[in-house]
Amino acid sequence: MSLRGRTPATAIPVIILKEGTTRRRKRDAQLYNIEAALIIGDILRTSLGPMGADKMLVDTFGDVTITSDGATILDEMDVVHPAAKILVEAAKAQDDEVGDGTTTTAVLATELLKKARELMDKEVHPTVIADGYKIALEEALKKLQEISIDIKGNKKGFRKVISTVVARGLLEPYKDMITDIVTDAVFSVVEKRDGRYFLDVDRIKTEKRPGGSVTDSFLVDGIALDKEFVHPLMPKSVRDAKIALLGCPLEVERTEFDEKIIMNDAEAIESFLEAEEELLKEMVDKIVKLGINVVFCQKGIDDLAQYYLAKNGISAVRRVKKSDMEKLQLATGGRIVNNLDDLGPKQLGKAGLVEERKIGGEEWIFVEKTPKSKTRTIIVRGGSQRVVDELERTFRDAINVAKALIDEPRMIAGGGAVEAELYLHLQKVSERYGGKEALAIKTFAEALKAIPVALAHNAGLDVTKTVANLVVAHERRRLGAGIDLETGKPVDMIKKGVVESLKVKSNAYRIATETAISILRIDDVIAAGKSEKREAGGYGGE
Repeated sequence: MSLRGRTPATAIPVIILKEGTTRRRKRDAQLYNIEAALIIGDILRTSLGPMGADKMLVDTFGDVTITSDGATILDEMDVVHPAAKILVEAAKAQDDEVGDGTTTTAVLATELLKKARELMDKEVHPTVIADGYKIALEEALKKLQEISIDIKGNKKGFRKVISTVVARGLLEPYKDMITDIVTDAVFSVVEKRDGRYFLDVDRIKTEKRPGGSVTDSFLVDGIALDKEFVHPLMPKSVRDAKIALLGCPLEVERTEFDEKIIMNDAEAIESFLEAEEELLKEMVDKIVKLGINVVFCQKGIDDLAQYYLAKNGISAVRRVKKSDMEKLQLATGGRIVNNLDDLGPKQLGKAGLVEERKIGGEEWIFVEKTPKSKTRTIIVRGGSQRVVDELERTFRDAINVAKALIDEPRMIAGGGAVEAELYLHLQKVSERYGGKEALAIKTFAEALKAIPVALAHNAGLDVTKTVANLVVAHERRRLGAGIDLETGKPVDMIKKGVVESLKVKSNAYRIATETAISILRIDDVIAAGKSEKREAGGYGGE
């Protein structure tokens, strides 16, 4: 591609970019990016809210994922357009930060871009639009803080927010059970540090096991491992467990290079086997002398070592994942040792009960009543792999929202209530500004209505009538009024128990606005052409 420069006498072509490079400039580039982002928003819009539709996603291997979770949909989509990728990354940032609100983020960002395109048709410059959006965002965040409700120490309010998160799709009938499990798990591991409460979400583990019903899901007071004791004669239940966490194998280690041993008589063979047996016995004797009755090994355990452990009444688990070993270390107070010679009383962990039980016909190991660290495991059950996967995602979202609530214990009304309130508020704010900047603030306010519009549409309601009634309710100072998705009428969402985390909502607004502005500010798209495959022979080859 050539970019031409001119001299007073003649035009000289100046080659700047490679042949095959494409370039879009100014309005053409802006519309190109906006259109791509709008497609992402259109995909996610119908999945917003408890009555949102599911999406079926098929990967290159033919594996199918069916979900209405925005983060999962975006994660599974193979997006190639650069502007669309910006939107996908923004939604993922929302998921990483607070664990929920990804669909809201994408829908609002695309609506802001759609409204910006309308302003650009009226000759409003993207910089002016961006400035107006920034003002509107700051005013919206202030108003959100003002109308939010403090729920610090209010477990009932906490439960309402979690219940709203999990009340979606096929899991809606089980929202109370899921809420109970999440609430119990969170409040049993939350800690107080320097006068503030803190939740480490890594201390709540989820384990999937298809089969049974969703109602068969339960919370374990400790850690559950999809493992079994390695020898049938080992005790299946150990109380007051003294636990060794081994990062090394209970095997006679072989050298890494190939070896060959030639023995000419039976005595030599017997002597070799006896030496190997003695080494394994010495390993087990070290464990026995320390009074250990449970061993978790990250690597292998030799068959003979298994026999000696069982003979001494020691239960053992092998090939435990590194992540699970780290959780066991936190929970039991033990230390992972990579050399058996380093194992001593100070490295041992404790647990009130270590037991092997059946779940869905398979053996699992439960480590409960751990004194050093509070750790919980949620066993996720369901009639099919699809249900189990969706339930696990729901638990993950709920736990992350719980963390957001503990970080900032404030809630706001759901069901489009805050969007309607902010719409009216920003209309008034725009009156303080003049010209095109005021127009951009009003446009931001209009974009916020995309949330109640999507909720009404996905519930099969009359969108125009439903949203108009909602706005009228807020004009009459019904602050908590949101859309009842069954009747379409505006009802008090606080009383109905449809509430959301302030941190999740404000974070979604911030990321959506910043994303829309970043896409708007792009006025040149330069795409490199594909490299031609070189012929055999390489550089300069014949």
